[in-house]
Amino acid sequence: MKPGLHMFVAVLLLLSTAGLAGPPADPVKGTVRDKDGNPLPGVTIQIKGTSQGTVTQPDGTYTLNVTDPASVLVFSYIGYTPQEIPLGGRAVIDVVLEASASELNQVVVVGYGTRRKRDLTGSVGSLSGEAIAAQPVNTATQGVQGKLAGVQIVSSGAPGSQPQVRVRGTGSMLAGAEPLYVVDGVLTNDIRNINTADILTMDVLKDASASAIYGVRAANGVIIITTKRGRAGKMEVSYNMTVGWREVSNPVKMANASQYADYLKDAGPNVTIPDYNADSDWYGALLRKGLQQTHNVSLSGGTEKFLYYFNAGYLTDEGIVRQNKYDRFTIRSNNEWNIASNLKFVMQASYMHNTTQNVNLAEVYNNTYRAAPVIPIQRDGKYGNTSAFQNVGNPILSIDKVNDRYKENRLQGTGYLEYSPWEFLKLRSSISANQGFQNRRRYNATFLNNESTFIVAGGNQQRPESQLTMVKEEGTEWIWDNTVTFQQKFDRHDLTVLAGFTSQEYEGNYLEGLRRNVPNSPDMWYLIAGDPNTSTNTADGDKYARRSWLGRVNYSYADKYLLTVSFRNDASSRFPSANRNGYFPAVGAGWVISEEDWMPKGGALSFLKLRGSWGRIGNDNIASNLYILTANSGLLYFFNGAATLGTNLADIKDRNLKWETTEEYDFGLEFAFLDSRLTGEVNYYNKKTKDALVTVKIPGLLGDPDNEYTTNAGSFVNRGWEFTLGWKDNITEDFSYNIGGNLTLNHNEVTGLNQGQPLFRGGVGQQGNITKTDNGQAIGSFFVLDAMGVFPDQAAIDAYVDKNGQKIQPNAQPGDLQYRDVDGNGSINDLDRIYAGSYQPKLYYGINAGLKYKGFDVGLDFYGNSGNKIYNGKKAFRYEVTDNVEAKYADRRWTASRPSATDPRVLYGNTPASTYFVESGNFFRLNNVTLGYELPKSLLDNIKIERVRVYLTSQNLFTIKRFSGFSPEMISSNPKQDGFLSLQNSSSPLEAGIELSPYPTTRTFALGLNITF
Repeated sequence: MKPGLHMFVAVLLLLSTAGLAGPPADPVKGTVRDKDGNPLPGVTIQIKGTSQGTVTQPDGTYTLNVTDPASVLVFSYIGYTPQEIPLGGRAVIDVVLEASASELNQVVVVGYGTRRKRDLTGSVGSLSGEAIAAQPVNTATQGVQGKLAGVQIVSSGAPGSQPQVRVRGTGSMLAGAEPLYVVDGVLTNDIRNINTADILTMDVLKDASASAIYGVRAANGVIIITTKRGRAGKMEVSYNMTVGWREVSNPVKMANASQYADYLKDAGPNVTIPDYNADSDWYGALLRKGLQQTHNVSLSGGTEKFLYYFNAGYLTDEGIVRQNKYDRFTIRSNNEWNIASNLKFVMQASYMHNTTQNVNLAEVYNNTYRAAPVIPIQRDGKYGNTSAFQNVGNPILSIDKVNDRYKENRLQGTGYLEYSPWEFLKLRSSISANQGFQNRRRYNATFLNNESTFIVAGGNQQRPESQLTMVKEEGTEWIWDNTVTFQQKFDRHDLTVLAGFTSQEYEGNYLEGLRRNVPNSPDMWYLIAGDPNTSTNTADGDKYARRSWLGRVNYSYADKYLLTVSFRNDASSRFPSANRNGYFPAVGAGWVISEEDWMPKGGALSFLKLRGSWGRIGNDNIASNLYILTANSGLLYFFNGAATLGTNLADIKDRNLKWETTEEYDFGLEFAFLDSRLTGEVNYYNKKTKDALVTVKIPGLLGDPDNEYTTNAGSFVNRGWEFTLGWKDNITEDFSYNIGGNLTLNHNEVTGLNQGQPLFRGGVGQQGNITKTDNGQAIGSFFVLDAMGVFPDQAAIDAYVDKNGQKIQPNAQPGDLQYRDVDGNGSINDLDRIYAGSYQPKLYYGINAGLKYKGFDVGLDFYGNSGNKIYNGKKAFRYEVTDNVEAKYADRRWTASRPSATDPRVLYGNTPASTYFVESGNFFRLNNVTLGYELPKSLLDNIKIERVRVYLTSQNLFTIKRFSGFSPEMISSNPKQDGFLSLQNSSSPLEAGIELSPYPTTRTFALGLNITF
């Protein structure tokens, strides 16, 4: 712990002694009811300006010791309008709370503080933890899909994976495009350790003015997760569980033996098909239905002096791929001690342990797609030898002969001391820590290409020597935040001023070792058991630090004129000293028009607010050594005929590297009608990123290994509209319903790039790079030939000529693809490539609906997007004429007896990248449907149970799509396992939307149970 922290804590403790010995407390009692006279249990009663408070009992009664007869009591309850009541020396105060028809008084976490939603000047989306936990998902962001405008969630079916999140478009090319997560004050890139059952709220800071208070890492948006806490009163014990299964939602059917043989007549007429009398379904052997279940037990409660929340959770997910499995165990303990009326200490801590049985889909999926159906999968314990026939490995053998296990432990926590010397001033010092340990053990068993392994010997699939790889990684990050908050009302003026300092450091280490010829016994899977002569070792590490000053002013006049101004100065060690500091200002203003005297009151309009904002934010999510020159020493070279040891630069670096910065302005209109039964919001945003990191080609004579270096040479823009509309109503006391939706329109465009040099990425086998990022186009746009259709006959080939009458495709045959001669030079080459869209959708949307009748409830969530493209890379990736094809293609391809205008007769290894492989990414999905029933309370009272709810739920029940692949949602199948703090999906925005070996999106069916005692 730093010396300064010792001093700060000591000062707080000394100051707090004044609050430890005060005048005697007098009890204040009363009952809190609703407008119908029903008692309200769990209502929070707090002495304003202090942390002292209590909650009502099941009969609505409360007792609170108060020392100051002039105190003000604040009564608050979810779904009801808060009330502030001066004590005035009274000993009994009964209160009637009015149900709030709107969410305008909802408290939103905005970073180092909270605000009422109605007082916000920036764009913030919020979701309750209950809405997230109601879905059978592993990671919290999966439960957000389709629920918030401006937030695009791309999920994978892989167990334990983290979804890809894009807030208002792609925010970077190379510096990381994922948002910053803040979990109870802990800043992180990875929230796979967070149990969804522990989440109280999730708030998404979408625009620059809202997120600028986090400056350094806020360029891609900020997602703030607040976990649950206890409430004063009797202990509440709850048990929640789900159990069900997952299956592939959109399987790809491959050609059967008959279709395959028919295809080879054209693709490989000289190929002899072995006669095994087989008709193998390779995907059927690889994929399965996987069990998924979750169990959570929580305890919460407390007194006026101590509040607690504890939860233990277990999740297991077998996955849908053979031998894949994910197990996770979590514990969370959140405690709050009210040491005095003006001093409290809070400790929030969590632990996670997970074990993943991994599958290398990059290899397995490629082979599964290519494997011929005429080769048996297994017979009598032996494997079909695909490599002997078609130079493709048997994917089932590949999985069975590898044991790849990850184990990860994560400790995460925050502790803070908060002191209020006066009602209007709050001092807080907080220490957050994030520590993780990850171990990986990958054992590749030995096998030979003989008849002990295969039905028929031969081929090249073998591993004469076993191989054991062991990886150990650890990392620790700490953050020290110190803030001072002043909040005071002066007549109709409301002023809140925040100032603070924050310090952050991270250090991580990576160690990898490998040895061969390790015995095939789990008890012997240690490096020492292998051949020392085959040993190889790799080590790596990272270390960085950030220091920041921050401030924010919130002002409102008469609850109708709103102003927010913030500023943050960040210093990051990831940049050279001359460019280390970044400055991030923001300003926002709001006008609550409905509060104006000239606006009619009591009519259809309940609320109307106009707001606008501007802000600048930064991005330092880059490698810590990106600007540091490194050298290779001990290199042998000859000078004047003599051998000499020398040194050369390992890589050319930009020593003047600087921040990526994003400037954004945002305008919004929020409204509510008919007693807030109808609510909505319209936003326009324009987000410009400059000094974006890109790679620039440099001359080979400079000696750089890849002839390129990274520098600030790009700029791009995301601009668009967001629409949100919702309706909810209570028809009777027993019947209520709601329906809503959101729509986001986003336009992404590169406006200045790379000193005129475009970026080519997205390698697909023999076709090379198929994306091009350049000025005037979206990031990662597909750049391919324009396939106009199929030549129906020789006459069409002969008729396709240039201006000189020469054939443009002289080597084509009937049934081949016809390509457009874009440049008109009479031949087809790379100069004829065109932009064919990108994976970034032009619009995405969500629709949700719910209905409650007595104990029954039904919920529906829909999600979709439109305007994006997907490149069917697995279909384009062809190395042998014997590679299998999809059944749909086999039925539709051109043949002499069945001409086709769209699908060519064969797909060769030299088939170029073209629009033929570019497909629509549009889809519409029923993301979740849930049917629940809550048992009547009269039935439960006799057995001392507060609540029992059972429900059936399904995730991704159906998807309407045009894409012929597994899923229109694309995430790399092998996310980086290079650090629990630096987890990023390895699929770069420059190559997004290419389907090569994705983990298929899954469909889930589950039964759930909630019990509260």
